[in-house]
Order: sequence, then C-alpha cells, then structure tokens
Amino acid sequence: MAVASVLILATSVATSHAASRVDYRAGLALLTGIHQLATGTWIGGIPYLLLSLRSITSDRAAVLVTSRFSKVAFISVIVLALAGIAMSVFYIGSIESLYGTVYGVMVLAKVAMFGMLLMLGAANFSLVRRAKRDAWSLSSSLRRFAEVEVGIGFTVILAAASLTSQPPAADMASSQVDGRAIVDRFVPRQWPRLKSPDLKELSPPTLLVESQASGSQAPPGSYEPGSQPVRPSTPGDIAWSEYNHHWAGLVVLLIGLLALCTQIGGAAWARNWPLLFLALAGFIFLRSDPENWPLGPNGFWASFAFSDVLQHRAFVLLVVALGVFEWTVQTGRIASSRASRLFPLICAIGGALLLTHSHSLVSTKEELLIELSHVPLALLGVLAGWSRWLEVGLPAKQSRFVSLIWPLCLVLCGVVLLLYRES
Repeated sequence: MAVASVLILATSVATSHAASRVDYRAGLALLTGIHQLATGTWIGGIPYLLLSLRSITSDRAAVLVTSRFSKVAFISVIVLALAGIAMSVFYIGSIESLYGTVYGVMVLAKVAMFGMLLMLGAANFSLVRRAKRDAWSLSSSLRRFAEVEVGIGFTVILAAASLTSQPPAADMASSQVDGRAIVDRFVPRQWPRLKSPDLKELSPPTLLVESQASGSQAPPGSYEPGSQPVRPSTPGDIAWSEYNHHWAGLVVLLIGLLALCTQIGGAAWARNWPLLFLALAGFIFLRSDPENWPLGPNGFWASFAFSDVLQHRAFVLLVVALGVFEWTVQTGRIASSRASRLFPLICAIGGALLLTHSHSLVSTKEELLIELSHVPLALLGVLAGWSRWLEVGLPAKQSRFVSLIWPLCLVLCGVVLLLYRES
C-alpha cells in the first residue's frame, strides 16, 4: 500500500504545474508533493476513521483511535497550510493577481473552504476531548461533523484539480483584470431587469435551423475552447440572459426567506416553500432556450438535437423532482432521515460542480467575470448543503445554529442572482 501510494503521489506531482515550470522546478515539485500528502493524510483518512468507529465496540478504544487521528490531522493541517502559502508565492506572485485572474479566484475559493474545514476540525477536536468524559457524543456528533468534513474536503480536492486547467496567475500578469473593471461589473448601479426584451431583439436562430429549412447551408462546426464563439451575444441576448437570472434570483430569494421563516417558527404554510421550485422549473423551461419550443421555431422533439437544450430539460426535471420530494419532507409526508438528506446532498454536489466548471473564452476579462459570479453561488451551495446535512444528523440542541445557515445561504444566492450582469 505504501509503494502504491507513493506511485500515485509521484504521478500526480508529475502532471502538476510544478513539473512544467522552468524555474524552481524541484522545489515546487517537493512543495506540491508535501501539500498533496498532507491533504491525503487528513481528508483521505477521515473515511477510514468513520469505518473504524463503526467496527469498534469499546468506547475506550474509540476514544483512543480518534485521539490519535486528531493529532495526525492537526499536524497535516499545519503542513498543508504552510506548503500552500509557499506555492502561492510562486504561482500567484501579487495581490492583484489574486483577484484579477481566474487562478487567483479559484485559490481564494479553496481558502474559503479550507476555513470551513478548520471550523469543522476544531469542532471535531472539541468533541474528541469531550468524548473522554462522554463517549455518546463521540458516536453521534463526531460522525456527522466528520461526514461534512469529508464532503467539503473532496470539494476542495476537485477545485484543486480544476486549477490544473488554468495557467498560474504569475504567468498572466499582462492580462489580469483591473480591480476597477471588477467593481464596475459587480457594484449595483441599476435595478434588476424585470422587463423582458422582445423575441425580435434576439439573435436569429442558429444556422442548423436555417439549414433544415432551406437545405442549402451546413450546420456550424463544433466549438473549440479558446476559439471565437459561433455567434457573439447581442444587446438583446444580454438583456434576455440578465432578465432570466434576475427573475430566478427573486424566486430563490423567496424560497430562502420562507425557509428561514420555517426555521425560526413561522406560519405552518411557509413549510410549502419547496413548491416554489416548481415555478422556477417552469420559468427555466420557458426561458432558457428562446430558439426552441414553445417560444422559438424549433419543435419540441427537434430541439433535443441540441446538447445544451437537452441539459436544460434534464435540469428542469431535476428541479421538479427535488421540489416535490423536499415538499413531502418539509410537510411530514415522509419522515425518513435518509430522505431528508437528498436535498442537502444535491445542493452540495451542485455547488461542487459549479465550482469546478471552468470557462475557456477568448476574453480573459469575461472569463474572470463569469468565474467571479459563479464562485459565490458555488460556495453558498456547498455551505447550504452541508449545513442542512448537519441539521438532519445532529441532535436538536446542537443543530439550532446550523439550521439557520442553509436558509441564509439560499437568501444570499437569490441576492447574487439579482446582482448578475453581463454588461
């Protein structure tokens, strides 16, 4: 196992940014190896800790195992942080590159999740110390916190893997985005766009539709990352997209507010908040693809030939299923604790996928601005999912605080969507 682990670590380092550097290659490779080894020891060891606790019947043995692992995890965290700081000096280079490049923004997202992990680790450390006097808290609360630690930890690892698709910020000094451009895009200067542009203001249908109608034109070629887009966005397209984001933000904001009312003891009718996901699904179905049925010239079945339309329709079905299922949980129609974990799991996975989803565009400025709009939503999704997971698994006395976190995250998601702009 040790030999296999070393081989896996070596191949991982060999495909990292360190191996492609001209300067300080050996030192950066060593730092990368130490960084990944500490990550694997800490995050990779937690699932085996949970498996061990399940098979241990003696409370004394359980306390001993967790105490030992707690020491190993503490050392790993320190090594992980120091190696990460050292690598950032070489890969980022300046404060401006930290917020002015996609690489720097992804590193900031990793730091934010690392902070979440430190708080969870501190809670686990406190539980381990308390378990020496109260073994029951070890077998219940510790496992729930450890599960969340694993989930967020693997999200950090996915984000780190996504970094390999981006050039280090230190190499992008000449094309980094100025802070003024970022402020100009994200500081609200106008009310959300709640009036839809007319369909006539949008770009004409794709060449594929025209070729099917006339039989004389070939469909557009496949899009290659980094190449010019097949069709640039017009002011009408931008207005349509902003309108969609802003109305979706209003719905998500209302969902979060009703969920928050439910958590603080509001009216019983507020527990029906998951049904608003049905309205969101209907809105996505109608507005996401204006070229297709029912708004555009493409028929219902013909529109499935487009991969993005197929994805949107799949998301609509997922949102409908999620809303109906969570409604049965919130209203007590399904009382299973396992059923209660579907909603937080989907939130956490969705946040992780959004965080690792990269964009390869011609304009580095637009690429960064898109990333800056996605990262907050991704982090809020991860935090909402795992805080709800803790609420379901922890005893009522310990879950009071986390029960307010996930509704607030939904509220903030709505606010972020309301502030979305493309121009």
